[in-house]
Amino acid sequence: MSSPPPDTVTIAAVNVRPWPLFIDTATLSLPISFSDATYRINKNLRYFTGNYALIILIILLISLITRPISLVLFLIIFAGWIYLYFSRNEPLELFGFDIDDKFVLGFLTLVSFVALLVVKIWMNVVVSIGFGIVILCVHGALRAPEDHEDSPYGALLSDSPRGNYTIV
Repeated sequence: MSSPPPDTVTIAAVNVRPWPLFIDTATLSLPISFSDATYRINKNLRYFTGNYALIILIILLISLITRPISLVLFLIIFAGWIYLYFSRNEPLELFGFDIDDKFVLGFLTLVSFVALLVVKIWMNVVVSIGFGIVILCVHGALRAPEDHEDSPYGALLSDSPRGNYTIV
């Protein structure tokens, strides 16, 4: 009926950094300027994307504890997102037809918005995500990125701060 997803353990290991590295207090320091804080947030956001997403999701699910029907509904929707969109490397196959990723993304987004409308928890979700973003920004600004962390520019950067130029 559908193509099987790849091993989710290997996917989670790629996206989520080790938690001891994430909460290492030795790397915390105050930024010296606003631009330094935004640089740190940007670099930590790229490096700890999976960790931040899990923290925001946990905050959202904790906020839904008082509404168990909503909690179960969104756990099912979250499982659908994981299975149908995030954990696949190949196109989704349904009854012998390949389903485009854009269609799957649109369908899951529509289901999520309809569920939000039906259970009427817009404000709960907005406040939870806002609180998660505040935690993300505070952690990102206070944690000094290390040199060995992955750069989004990869091998384009040289080791020398002046670049790889020769004197003319």
